[in-house]
Amino acid sequence: MHSTTSESPAPEPPSAPGPAEPPSGAAGPAPGDAHSPLPATAEQALKIAVVGGFGAGKTTLVRSVSEIRPLSTEETMTRAGDGIDVTDGVEAKHATTVAFDFGRITLDATSVLYVFGAPGQERFWFLWDRLFSGALGAVVLVDTRRLEDSFYAIDRLEAQGTPFVVAHNDFGDTEHTLDQVRAALDLDPAVPLVRCDARVRASAKQVLIALVRHVRSLVGGGAR
Repeated sequence: MHSTTSESPAPEPPSAPGPAEPPSGAAGPAPGDAHSPLPATAEQALKIAVVGGFGAGKTTLVRSVSEIRPLSTEETMTRAGDGIDVTDGVEAKHATTVAFDFGRITLDATSVLYVFGAPGQERFWFLWDRLFSGALGAVVLVDTRRLEDSFYAIDRLEAQGTPFVVAHNDFGDTEHTLDQVRAALDLDPAVPLVRCDARVRASAKQVLIALVRHVRSLVGGGAR
């Protein structure tokens, strides 16, 4: 363990998986279409939380996979945040999420996935437990430049018993293997660890597929 859109509100989703695994091809309408209607046949809403450290790429991942124009609460960073938000390693970051990001993916005719991206700064961590509530599972997005920022997210998910996968968002890191990242995170061998580029829809979508597969394996094995 570590030491340390405009849509109506999403219905409260169940905590157990029900739909088929997301298809390998693009699901639903083209990403970013603000007017993509929710299918009239939709009966089941599922929820995934995307968490991780400041600047790890959570907003980017939600934008990449969402079939609608995502709801974003990004605000421009100002000098008022100096000394509060540690920007070591992410000095080029000029905006930050202050509540959450929200996107949607249609899985099939009856099932819809809602994706919530959490803010990464410590001062917003109190929001995380609410975002975890009712979630199918979570994605922990990590940046090897600031790996310690991921410890709290992993600890909270383990404490709550929420299924999760870890995704190494590749910011041009060619020095660290996934085995090295796993060891540095002291990650349970049963937790999937994948590499991704959050800017690329196909890559980001594979992270969600890995999470759905992981949850299905836990349910199929009688674990939670």
